[in-house]
Amino acid sequence: MRIDAGDTAWVLTAAALVMLMTPALGFFYGGLVQRKNVLATLMHSFFILALISVQWVLWGYSLAFGPDHGGLIGGLDWLGLRGVGMAPNPDYAPTIPHEAFMVFQMMFAVITPALITGAFAERKRFKAFVLFTLIWATLVYAPVAHWVWGVGGWIRNLGAIDFAGGLVVHISSGVAALVAASMLGRRAGFGSEPMEPHNLTYTVLGAGLLWFGWFGFNAGSALAANGLAASAFVVTNTAAAMGALTWMTVSWLRHGRPSVLGAAAGAVAGLVAITPASGYVDASAAILIGLAAGVVCFFSVDLFKHVVKVDDALDVFAVHGMGGVTGALATGLFAQAAINPAGADGLFYGNPALLARQFVAVVAVALYAAGMTWAILKAIEFTVGLRVPEQEEALGLDVTTHGEAAYQL
Repeated sequence: MRIDAGDTAWVLTAAALVMLMTPALGFFYGGLVQRKNVLATLMHSFFILALISVQWVLWGYSLAFGPDHGGLIGGLDWLGLRGVGMAPNPDYAPTIPHEAFMVFQMMFAVITPALITGAFAERKRFKAFVLFTLIWATLVYAPVAHWVWGVGGWIRNLGAIDFAGGLVVHISSGVAALVAASMLGRRAGFGSEPMEPHNLTYTVLGAGLLWFGWFGFNAGSALAANGLAASAFVVTNTAAAMGALTWMTVSWLRHGRPSVLGAAAGAVAGLVAITPASGYVDASAAILIGLAAGVVCFFSVDLFKHVVKVDDALDVFAVHGMGGVTGALATGLFAQAAINPAGADGLFYGNPALLARQFVAVVAVALYAAGMTWAILKAIEFTVGLRVPEQEEALGLDVTTHGEAAYQL
């Protein structure tokens, strides 16, 4: 095993790009909430970047990628990064330092619980948020990451594939968001008072930075500076662009105006959907995946907000949950072993078994994330409580929780 300088430089750069995605998410979400809650919303993402960075070093990485125990979880062999050093680990990335692989994966672990925060924005206790994030990252994210990516993980052994996190990141967080929104209940005034985004410029800025960082997310998952990274980069950009065009067009046809928010949301939907497929499909498939994501996620927002009437405040399930499902199943349709021999051919290339495996993986991850999220939130509800008092919600969490105001007007 010999460390390759180019591969190492690319993976470290990709890790920095993925790190940027979490504060970018804070801006994306922060622009969508009411002015009185923007700092609290930004704080969710910023705080998680700090909290999970430490958790990952202490025990999260070992549970997710450590030596396998029954296909379900890694052990504690690498507790505190013991044995994780500058030499490569041939099981995961033979041409880069083990620490480079660890820190790249850390940034995935950081952004996943941050995605969930959009569901309970404007109404969750900060103490409950801290406890939930720490426990969820340990009991949900780490096991699912091991199932899908860890050597010996049962989904990996099954033959389902997820290049950069459709199952691990988006379906797990999207389903958790739906459960959290249902358990916390609707915001005061939901459905009867206007709750328009207070600053769409923040949201567009956040979307642009997410798009930028996503090249690290997907192309970095090649774990080398090679042709596969280039292919993943191209399909990532293509799907994001098609998602933005599709959502904006559908919104234009539906509401009579080309929505700026629709273009930003559509780009994110396209990025979510291409994530699991990015290392296995070509640009033509990426256009179809972006198109599907724009349509599916647009109508999912309408369905859950206006028909089901679950107050998933920032549409996390509609975009990340449904977008992740769309992408994971599309991988089973469009994957080509010719693009990545470590993957498999999908249905359209003569292998219907891959689509079946993808379906099993989607259902398993969704059910586990839903059940564990419910249990964690129930435990927190019985101990410290989940929701801020009504008066604090009315005044806004910026002042009542953090004692600070976003704008001095």
